[in-house]
Amino acid sequence: MWIYFLLGFVGLLVLFILAIVIRTLSFKPKDKIAVDETVIEQDKDLSVHGLQELVKCKTVSYFDKTLEDEREFEKLENLIPTLYPNFTANCERIKIDARCMFFHWKGLSNEKVSVMMSHYDVVPVDESKWDVAPFEGVLKDGVLWGRGALDTKATLNAVLRSADTLIKDGFVPKNDVYFAFSGGEEISSDGASKIVDYFEQNGINVDLVVDEGGAVVENVFPGVKAPCGLIGIAEKGMIDLKYTVSSSGGHASAPKPNSPVVRLAKACSKLEKKPLKAHVTKPVKEMFNTLGRHSTFVYKMIFSNLWLFKGLLDKICVMGGGELNALMRTTFAFTQTKGSDAPNIIPTEASMVSNIRINPMDDMDKVLKHVEKTVKDDKVTLTVLHGTNPSRISQTDCDSFNKVASAIASTWKGAVVSPYLMVQCSDSRHYGRISDKVYRFSAMDMTNEERATVHGNNERIRVETIYKSVEFYTRLLKNC
Repeated sequence: MWIYFLLGFVGLLVLFILAIVIRTLSFKPKDKIAVDETVIEQDKDLSVHGLQELVKCKTVSYFDKTLEDEREFEKLENLIPTLYPNFTANCERIKIDARCMFFHWKGLSNEKVSVMMSHYDVVPVDESKWDVAPFEGVLKDGVLWGRGALDTKATLNAVLRSADTLIKDGFVPKNDVYFAFSGGEEISSDGASKIVDYFEQNGINVDLVVDEGGAVVENVFPGVKAPCGLIGIAEKGMIDLKYTVSSSGGHASAPKPNSPVVRLAKACSKLEKKPLKAHVTKPVKEMFNTLGRHSTFVYKMIFSNLWLFKGLLDKICVMGGGELNALMRTTFAFTQTKGSDAPNIIPTEASMVSNIRINPMDDMDKVLKHVEKTVKDDKVTLTVLHGTNPSRISQTDCDSFNKVASAIASTWKGAVVSPYLMVQCSDSRHYGRISDKVYRFSAMDMTNEERATVHGNNERIRVETIYKSVEFYTRLLKNC
């Protein structure tokens, strides 16, 4: 009898393996996105000049307002009519009580409104670590250097240059288009939220929002060699969480057990060893289902059979960390620590901060409960410094998503366009109040080296990327 049982078991195993192989072999790339072969004309010198002038404005935002130079923000705003005269002559500027620029381009209809977003503030710079001056708009060897060249004055310039040229050529959009530019995105100011208030109060139906986010990048997905145009359809939430431990202090020559730093180290170690559960959310599932089809056989097997290999994928993510792991779960990055002011003194108070990026299947309350349960030390006081829940998840099976996808595929021929989960935060999260068609795509193709300069040293952009950015927005605006 046992022989029949063994034969039956082997037969089932063979069928099981065969089913996995068949699913893997049938996991082929989806139908290609519609590509528009129309050649987009532009004045390339003007495209570069506009960004060059914007970069020269030292629009650095700080949480400490006394460090800001308001004249630099005014300088940039006053440049807009000069750099984009057709745009400012035909688009009404709507006044909002916040540092922002908000414009309305009237179309033939107001049924399906589009919103083009960007921000014109930038993060601080350590000029001593730059190879060129960061606010002089240095252009050499086909590369424009400067803080904000990528984040995000490039898209600000591109969308304005595109609209300016289209208006000059007599183009009128099918539907109203709004341009929403914040001067305080880097410090989470209220410009974007107040613009959303305007849409809400005036009952305006927002059918498409495009803000910074993904880009055209390479070597970001296992086994995929083609460039990937990533459209963020949601973004993770964020908590800056402070952990504090107090004590009576004392001399370091006679330390007592469990000093503040030791307690913090234990808390950090526990949280590192016990991450929150992984989730294959809608943005990640759609990314796997799109890019996984272009991967190697082994990865195709995993992504086409997640019901079987999800645990293995989770282990790969935990061991490797990085972007793939960040897509799958809530992550903890311990970023700041503080102890005593002298090397031979036990601190009376020690603290550390973790920057937590919250998966869409989690929320702030769930994360804080996890921290309390994992740390399990009533001597460790938790304080939320900043916090926001994950954004609303946007649709992909709709015309709005297809417009963005088509503009990417038409501009960067050969790129595989895919939804993804944005692990950073942006102003676009506020638009979840009024729309489920909010897409995060920075209209640029960037190398890993270039991506590393965002918020870093020697930020720069190739002039070819500037041209492509303008082309992307021209294609997109023509379909709005």
